[in-house]
Amino acid sequence: MKKIEQTQIAFTAPHFGATTAGRAILEAGGTAIEAMVAAAASVAVEYPHMNGMGGDGFWLISEPGKKPIAIDACGVAAAQANVDYYQEYSAIPSRGPKAALTMAGAVAGWEKALEISHQWQPNLPLAKLFDTAIGQAQWGIEVTQSMHDASVKTFDELSVLPHFEQFLIKEKVLKKGKILKLPKLASTLKLLAKNGLRDFYEGAIANLLAQDLQAAGSPITLDDFKTYRAQTVTPLSHELSTGTLYNLPAPTQGIASIIILALYDKLVQKYPDLGKNDNTLDFEKESKMVHLLVECTKQAFIKRDQFLTDPSRLKIDLLILLSDESIDDMLANIDVENALPWPHQAKQGDTVWMSACDSEGRMVSYIQSLYWEYGSGVVSPSTGIVWNNRGTSFSLEKGSLQQLVPGLKPFHTLNPAFAELSDGRRMTYGTMGGEGQPQTQAAVFSRFIYQQQVLQKAVTKGRWLLGRTWGEDSHNLKLEGDIAEQIGDDLKRRGHDVAIVSPCNELMGHAGAIVLEPNGKVTAATDPRSDGKAFSANLEQTP
Repeated sequence: MKKIEQTQIAFTAPHFGATTAGRAILEAGGTAIEAMVAAAASVAVEYPHMNGMGGDGFWLISEPGKKPIAIDACGVAAAQANVDYYQEYSAIPSRGPKAALTMAGAVAGWEKALEISHQWQPNLPLAKLFDTAIGQAQWGIEVTQSMHDASVKTFDELSVLPHFEQFLIKEKVLKKGKILKLPKLASTLKLLAKNGLRDFYEGAIANLLAQDLQAAGSPITLDDFKTYRAQTVTPLSHELSTGTLYNLPAPTQGIASIIILALYDKLVQKYPDLGKNDNTLDFEKESKMVHLLVECTKQAFIKRDQFLTDPSRLKIDLLILLSDESIDDMLANIDVENALPWPHQAKQGDTVWMSACDSEGRMVSYIQSLYWEYGSGVVSPSTGIVWNNRGTSFSLEKGSLQQLVPGLKPFHTLNPAFAELSDGRRMTYGTMGGEGQPQTQAAVFSRFIYQQQVLQKAVTKGRWLLGRTWGEDSHNLKLEGDIAEQIGDDLKRRGHDVAIVSPCNELMGHAGAIVLEPNGKVTAATDPRSDGKAFSANLEQTP
């Protein structure tokens, strides 16, 4: 009798349809990367308000026993996009064709990741990877509350743009429970599967996209498509008392996410009472944890905004910000009892974060985004692809750290996270939510690692947000109602400008995580604030 080996696989995504796509590939023996490409195509269909092939992506890929590697698949400013091009404007428009000024990198990221996957084992056909997404686009997707809310929010601004009607039903707002079909996206995915992913940049799809963007009035040309490549980059890393954190380098805010936890790790060592808090009602400890994480966030954002830009014009090596001297300097600015006043311009962004673990223990932490809901709102009538507006992160101010320059990358809120823990566990985690991404990462990691809460509880429990992500511009500290009942008054006493929002609020992002233990057991969690699903399962394999 042949020996049966038990291995485990897992996937988590903010939409159950994407999880279905990823799971199907894992169960077919595909790699974590192949599962992620399948899910990325699916979620581009199922959550078109948050991401798509006209947007960007960032990958963190971990193979057991090897250093993680990262893929930067964010687009650069078009060759024609410079300050003079926008001389009639005081700022880059946030919507419309002039907002569509950076290349879409997501599909190039899929291509680059599959090159790595092919080194592990022969890749499955693209038709297999895209099968679920094509079916979803052809037969239709059910409008979720998230899609309805985004449709209501953007209707007046975007419904007047040419070809945007594909994201409406009878030219009206999307209503929850209705079915939305996206046949043009289905056709584009079929053509990509037939011609290969490079077709998006150098083939028939590239020609269609370039023609449509030029006709709309975007500065992007076919040459911008032909010259674009995703890049393999070295992740940022930093060792804590609990393990090593990994995140994406510039132009993402990955450095901010690491700084928050680097500071908090030092504070936990200084104040051991911040530790284990599972299954207790110690609200004083909870308030102290939230207060200190918020103060760590302020220090991290100050440094982020001071230095972060396109990699080519960084004034310092970002790792200097993680030196003992730098961490100690920031810690000196944190008062354990009192909040630092916070006038700060927040960053926004709508995104999806997903993760996979395959039967060989290979893990992926991935994020894909259009930036704002439906990006620029510019829809390619030939392909059904809506283009990102990430270029609005550039500035028209000459000499600015974020000055618009052709070929450079804008600031990115996107940053998928990964950790190798001291006890041998490996953890992917992340969220959507612009300014909220580093904060939610810190909340999930701290609750799971320092408070030793079960993974799903660490993701589900009430959260907070300093600044804004989807809501109105503000600098206050937003608390979900359930956690506000417990610690809101104490945080006000500490000097925080507290605002209360409803519990389980999408404003707080769509978080998720996967943890793989040394014995092969895997746990996955998804956020009840999303339409997501997490799964982990045993696979029986017969050698």
